[in-house]
Amino acid sequence: MTQIVLASASPARLALLRSAGLDPKVIVSGVDEDAVTADGPSELCLALARAKAAVVAGGLTDGLVIGCDSVLELDGQAYGKPSSPEEAVARWRRMRGREGRLLTGHCVIDVATGREAAEVGATTVRFGTPGDDEIAAYVATGEPLRVAGAFTLDGHGGWFVEGIDGDHGNVLGISLPLLRCLFAALDVFVPGLWQRA
Repeated sequence: MTQIVLASASPARLALLRSAGLDPKVIVSGVDEDAVTADGPSELCLALARAKAAVVAGGLTDGLVIGCDSVLELDGQAYGKPSSPEEAVARWRRMRGREGRLLTGHCVIDVATGREAAEVGATTVRFGTPGDDEIAAYVATGEPLRVAGAFTLDGHGGWFVEGIDGDHGNVLGISLPLLRCLFAALDVFVPGLWQRA
């Protein structure tokens, strides 16, 4: 059985992969995200995903390493995790009643061969119009400080998202359909990775 390694500390990514039949080992890359720059939001999340996967793959002799990174694109800018509660409040005031694109860079490296497949998934998110008191209460939960874009679909933030266009898993941090395509590009058959009971 091929070892799957998730180069991410994201509990949502891990839970999604586990619910889809994989049992990845988690190795956090330690990449300094602030040190990585790129020309735009899509390029940034892909560069980060590649960097995370490459760092982890460099310490292994075998396996498939999955690196991911998500940003929210709003007005052409990339927004990751807010650095403070005040930043999270300000961001939600800008986002409410608008649409943004949640971008997730995906990179898979086959350690044994050195081959890589990478791509960005994009999902349009339609934000609701929470009042200032609702925004303050949401930020007080601490959740927006732990996630790219300062919101979740599967947590408290779900109350304030009116809808999405695209893959919901991409918003959670990893797109299973996109990941299947990347595996296929590396000649990996997804059902062969499923854990058997």
